Amino acid sequence: MGRYASNTQVSEDRSRAELERTLLRYGADKFGYFFQEGMAIILFEFDGWPIRMNIPMPRRDEEEFMLTDTGRERVEGAALKAWEQAKRQRWRALVLMIKAKFEAILMGSASFEREFMGWIALPGGKTVGDEIIGKLLDAKEGGQMPKALPEFKIG
Repeated sequence: MGRYASNTQVSEDRSRAELERTLLRYGADKFGYFFQEGMAIILFEFDGWPIRMNIPMPRRDEEEFMLTDTGRERVEGAALKAWEQAKRQRWRALVLMIKAKFEAILMGSASFEREFMGWIALPGGKTVGDEIIGKLLDAKEGGQMPKALPEFKIG
């Protein structure tokens, strides 16, 4: 399956501006973002909830940009073009994800707290996701998680 917006021509700047407009339209109180190598960090507040989303971004030196699908080395211009396309795709996917979450909240099938739980910032700098994902993985690997569906015997 192909990635959403893998051929988009929408610039990163336009996607970030759309993301800001979307968050403010749905009621975010504040909005900001910044970058560090391989990561975009989206910050906003909604009804008193501080949200910090760490979104992995493609790194310039990743093999997928340096090599073609057949394993041949790309020329510098082609590698740069592939990397820039991947960044545009990630920003479009992020905008889609945020819009979908808020639409689910508006139609009543989800709450803000459930949709954004993993990204709620906690005192000390971690997010709820940072705090619980390791514990959940340990429980899953240890066979301690309940089954989502009961066992059925046929016949």
